[in-house]
This record gives sequence, structure tokens and C-alpha cells, in this order.
Amino acid sequence: MYKPKYITNLDQITEIPAGERKKLKKVTEKFMFRTNEYYQKLINWDDPDDPIRRIVIPNQAELATWGRLDASDEEEYTVVPGLEHKYEFTALLLVNDVCGAYCRFCFRKRIFMNDNDEVVRDITAGINYIREHPEINNVLLTGGDPLIMSTNKLENVIRPLREIEHVQIIRIGTKVPVFNPYRVLNDPSLFDLFHKYSTDEKKIYIMAHFNHPRELTREAIEGMNRLRETGAVTVNQTPLIRGVNDDPNVLAELFNKLSYIGIPPYYLFICRPTLGNKTYAIPVEKAFEIFEQARMKCSGLAKRSRLVMSHSTGKIEIVGQTEERVYFRYHRAANPQEKARFMIFKRNPNAYWYDDYDEIIREYSIENPYRAIGPE
Repeated sequence: MYKPKYITNLDQITEIPAGERKKLKKVTEKFMFRTNEYYQKLINWDDPDDPIRRIVIPNQAELATWGRLDASDEEEYTVVPGLEHKYEFTALLLVNDVCGAYCRFCFRKRIFMNDNDEVVRDITAGINYIREHPEINNVLLTGGDPLIMSTNKLENVIRPLREIEHVQIIRIGTKVPVFNPYRVLNDPSLFDLFHKYSTDEKKIYIMAHFNHPRELTREAIEGMNRLRETGAVTVNQTPLIRGVNDDPNVLAELFNKLSYIGIPPYYLFICRPTLGNKTYAIPVEKAFEIFEQARMKCSGLAKRSRLVMSHSTGKIEIVGQTEERVYFRYHRAANPQEKARFMIFKRNPNAYWYDDYDEIIREYSIENPYRAIGPE
């Protein structure tokens, strides 16, 4: 039974020259580093710009001053320790503070710092909150990565959720099937768990995080197929990352391959302006162009993804742009009055985030008819 070893020290990666490892240690002193033998084998070390390398190997540009640790103000929506309730029907449980490996562009890297207390080991308060709020019909388990936990510990989270009548969907955000598919393939008890709790009328969703087509290895595909055979539903979401999947051909290949194996593309995220992420981020309008160029190379089944920003105020979808205008819509909103609000802004090619737009032209919401803010 193959079990890849974890790598937590850059000195274990001899493919990186000693001088470069020494420089990169300044980055690992600030932001967590972890990978494993399986994932390392996907890297082409002859290519300094290899996309898989870029996902997990530190970059000195991470030390640039840009962004902030909680770019989407998640703490503002924390209602009890370990639980966020931002959207009416959805609760988010932070169930641990460990991942199979650490993406360099992680938007929640604050979780893995020593002074963080957002993740709790006892989720009782979170479970009680969900039980007391019947409007919550789906719960997202995240962190950290829930599948890095033992199956017994994971069941101790899923079981009490399944006992709550109004919780219809349990979602598991995970990159473990990508970083280490053997965690899935080697554990029959995990399949038993999903068989038990992903029922005919109340499904478990596996929200996978494939960022690049090369991550879709034979082992990873087998692991995802095995999960789907349990009755769980599999989908994929990924941020758009500079140097990883910002080529329309690469992104289209990812979307197409996912559709071939039955994993619908779900969200394509704008990289959040998190501290250390400038080197991975792409301006909003450039991201839209890449997204649309990729979609033109896909069948309908492969182009189901939505391009969104997980902003403090909600999930803002980028729906279109012209020579002078860019068009946004609240796909989900923290404030119910903002639901489906449609906004037209003057284009700003240097904008990386919603907050970088300040000249609104027109807006519409269900509550208000179209109204002009400025000249059309």
C-alpha cells in the first residue's frame, strides 16, 4: 500500500539548488509550506515556470506587500467559534487547520499561522447553531482540508449534521484527491462513510480543487470515480492563477477533461487579494477575457463554470464587458436586499478586485428598477 511521505522542509527537495532554497526559507518562515512525494513527481524540474511547481513551491515574490490576510472579511461572518454564516441558506464549518499540501495562493493562509484561533476542535457550538437555524439547508466543511482528517473524525462531523432534518446537503471542500489520491484509494472506510451518509434524497458533494490538467492523473481520476460510486456528487472549483491556468488553452483543457470524467466545472474564482498573492493574481477584466476564450473551446457540458469574486459582501459574478463597461451581478449576497443586484462600471484594466471599481454607471436590483448613477 503506497503512502507518499510528506515534505515540510525545503532541504528535502534536492531539485532546488541550495542557494535558492536558502532564499526561499524566508518565505516559509512567513507562510506555511507542505507537499508530498506523489505531488512532487508531477513537477517538471527542468522547467522553472512549471505550473505544478508554482502551486506548491514557495516564490520570493510572496514577500511583496499586497493584500491582507482576511481579504473577504470572513471573521465578520463568524457567528460562533469555527462557524461562518454569510449566506442565508449556507453555513461554513472550519473543521481543521491542516491541508494535504499548501497552495501558495491560498486565500485562508491565516488559518495556518500560530496565532490563529478561528478553527476549533470542538464543533458543538457550530452544530447547535445549525440546528437552531432551520433556514440552513446546506453546510460546507472546510478549513484546512476535511479529508486530511481520519475517517472516524470526519464521521464525527458528518453524523450530527445528518441528524439535523433541515440540512439537506453536506459539502466537503477538498484538494486531497489531487494532492494525494492514495488517501482516498487506500481507505475503504471512507467509501463506507459516504455510502452511509450520501443518501438518495440528501447528498454529500465533493468540491474538488483541480487547478491544472496535469493534476488529473490516473490515480486522481480513479479516486474521484470511486467517490462518485458511493453516491457522492463530484464537482470542481479552482481559482484563476497566473502561471498555472491563465492560458485559455490550458483552462479549456482543464474544463474539458473534467467534463469527460463527469466532474462538472463549478466556480472559477478571481484570486483574492490575500497577503502574498500578488504574484498569482490576474486583473478582473483580463480574467474575464481568459475565461471567455477558454469557454469558446468547450462543449456546453464543460462550460458550466461561473467566474466569480468571493467578496466581503457576496459572490460577485463577472458577466460581461464591452469596450467601456464591465458588468457584475451578485450571484450570492450577504445582504438579502443585494440579491441578484446587477451593476455596470466604467472599465478599469488595473482592477484586481471589486473594491478597485469606483465609477458605477448603472445598477439594478429586484427591489429597484434600473436607475442611472451617471451618464450612460
